[in-house]
Formats: sequence, C-alpha cells, structure tokens
Amino acid sequence: MRVTDLSKTNSLVNQYLSEIRDVHIQKDRHRFRKNIERCGEILAYEISKKLTYEVKEVTTPLGVAKVPVLKEQPIVGAILRAGVVLHQGMLHFFDHADNAFISAYRKHNADGSFEIALQYLSCPPLQGRVFILADPMLATGKSIVTTLEQVFQHGQPSHTHIACVIAAQPGIDWVLKKIPDVSIWACAVDAELDSRAYIVPGLGDAGDLSFGSKIQR
Repeated sequence: MRVTDLSKTNSLVNQYLSEIRDVHIQKDRHRFRKNIERCGEILAYEISKKLTYEVKEVTTPLGVAKVPVLKEQPIVGAILRAGVVLHQGMLHFFDHADNAFISAYRKHNADGSFEIALQYLSCPPLQGRVFILADPMLATGKSIVTTLEQVFQHGQPSHTHIACVIAAQPGIDWVLKKIPDVSIWACAVDAELDSRAYIVPGLGDAGDLSFGSKIQR
C-alpha cells in the first residue's frame, strides 16, 4: 500500500491545481477540462514508473538501440461521468491500454443521506493485470470501494492504482480500510469533508464543472 501526494513536491501539477481550484478560472469550462487532462497525464507518467518493463531492441538508421518498454499495457478505468476527462489524459500516455467504464453515482435520499448506485460496468478480464482507476475526486471513498468490489468480480488484478486529482484524508482512510492492497495517487490531499461529503477546500463538483449541471437523483 502506498499513498502519493504529488503536491508535496514542486512541479507543474501545482500550477494546474491552482487553476482547477480557482473559482474564477473554473468558469472557463474548456480550461478546466484541459487542466484535468493535464493532471491525468502527470498521474499516468508517475504511475508508469512503478510498472514492469522489458528491454526491446529498436533498429535506428545508424544501429540498434536497447530501450526499456512496458512489458504489458495496463487496464485504465473511468468512473462516469466525472472521470472521463481524467481518463482521457491518462490515455494520452497509456495510448495502447485496455479500458473499463463504470457508472457509479451518489443516489440521494430524502433525509439528505446518499447511497452509491452502480448501474453500468464494461470491463475486460482483469486477472493478473495492472488496473488503474481514474476518478478526479476521492471524497468519502464509498464510490471507489463499491466500484472496485464490482470490478474485482471480473478477476483479481496483479495490482490496483487509484488516480485522482484531489483526495480527502477520510476517503483515503476508508478505501485503505476496505481494500488495503491498493496504491492511491493524488495531485493533492485535503484534510476534510463538509456536511454534504464534499472535499474542503477541494474544487466543487468536478463533473458539473466539466460538463454542466445535472438533475440530482
């Protein structure tokens, strides 16, 4: 198990985070999506360092070069709808990866509480593969846990990476309690959740900021 907070080091990810969080810059929906994509690219690059490689001989105009390349492509999954943009950013780097798509959302009750509803799952066989799950916000961790429990019915990955833009510490704790053998990668980790289970300071609703408001169910 490992939790990596990319904001702890000086890199361009913090520039993108500053724009993603900024309530004024968020009004530019295209820029918001582009910065989420960029975070996906950075997360993919960092995760790639932990994968398995093999040496390939490549013929150049002047000789043969030995180059380490991925031994096997991962499976990259997206939680719909907010995860689509982050997933696309990761595919810019894992451009030959297999893909999974999961519809998981908060189904709100009259008393203000909510449950995680999972209505759609499309996934290749996972047995022995590296699985990367992209979801921009890891808040309570309930949607991640529910999703992974369903996904693991398609096979047990050799390892699972969770990639998010912002994670809340309570959500990280919940995921690791329920599914301890995962790696969590976040561009930033925030300490708190508010009464609605939104991350504080967070950035708001990543799905709405990317695609527009929705009918709440």
